[in-house]
Amino acid sequence: MATVNVSIIYYSATGNVHTMAQAAAAGAQKAGATVRLRKVRELAPPEAIASNPAWARHAEDSAGVEVATLDDLSWADAVLFGTPTRFGNVSSQLKAFIDTAGPLWQTGALADKVVSAFTSTGTAHGGQESTILALSNTFYHWGGIIVPPGYTDPIQFKTGNPYGTSYVSGAGGANGAPGEDVLQSAGYQARRVVDIACAIKAGRAAA
Repeated sequence: MATVNVSIIYYSATGNVHTMAQAAAAGAQKAGATVRLRKVRELAPPEAIASNPAWARHAEDSAGVEVATLDDLSWADAVLFGTPTRFGNVSSQLKAFIDTAGPLWQTGALADKVVSAFTSTGTAHGGQESTILALSNTFYHWGGIIVPPGYTDPIQFKTGNPYGTSYVSGAGGANGAPGEDVLQSAGYQARRVVDIACAIKAGRAAA
């Protein structure tokens, strides 16, 4: 089986998406991929971060995570993007990173990469599906090969989102960190991405 490179690129304010990204990284590694776990650069001013204890705490706890660069996109055979929802859309931090990828897109370097997405919201109907679909608009322009988890594993019937792994944190984070079902779903989604990326890479090599 062909070895694939997987970049997991995410933005997380209070840590929920970070936790999901870690589970996805573990799933991809278990499937045999070489993995880069990368956060995107924070754009919020320090005073905004300091005003929310959970945000400030996560910023400190995740200080050692490398910041994503365009090399992480060009290197990867597959990319999983994670973002919290912002009014049913992608966070400005992740969108700002994606918007720097024009030079890669212009040369066709983003075409045919396997891509997938996961998200977190504060409420059950807070825009999980619309956020993942918004990311898909970018993937269409890249010519990416979108791989959702679908209902292709029993864990998906527990978590219930075929678009991508998602988590409801509750108002003020009342639900705590993502639970085991969500983390299993994130790991499964990443393994499915790796399996399909492997098959595509092996097929190209044999052509």
